[in-house]
Amino acid sequence: MLLYSGHEENNVPHTLRVALILLKVARNALVGWESHGSGIKKASFNTNKNGITMNAFQSYAPTDDSNDDDKDQFYNRLQSTIAKCS
Repeated sequence: MLLYSGHEENNVPHTLRVALILLKVARNALVGWESHGSGIKKASFNTNKNGITMNAFQSYAPTDDSNDDDKDQFYNRLQSTIAKCS
């Protein structure tokens, strides 16, 4: 199974896209997934421990070539997304 997020438009460059490829065991444990803007995806999985859900994050961070505002916005979104899981 491929979980994918990124730009939906056809005329944008293939950047800031993230994906998770899940094997059958992970696919069966998948509770759900969310895209948190460009470059951040969260997937939630059931675990063998009753009542415990594991969250996995996949991200594509801005590179050094990006401007400081883009970097700050990305890391603020990432921290906010992680904080909601605590």
